[in-house]
Amino acid sequence: MPKQKTKSSAKKRFKLTGSGKIKRKHAFKSHILTKKSKKRKLALTHSALVHDHDVNSIKEQLRLK
Repeated sequence: MPKQKTKSSAKKRFKLTGSGKIKRKHAFKSHILTKKSKKRKLALTHSALVHDHDVNSIKEQLRLK
């Protein structure tokens, strides 16, 4: 049987933390930034954790399960 491949899109978008949680970046920070407030842009800069409901799906895409 051939090896299972990871999803390349998921590989580029998600990272695993030391404690096993999955880290992600915020969307909506690539263009049209003039109308967004400085506070909002700063908040979008920081990374966040993936929601509990999505963890299993992403782990499957990364072949961690």
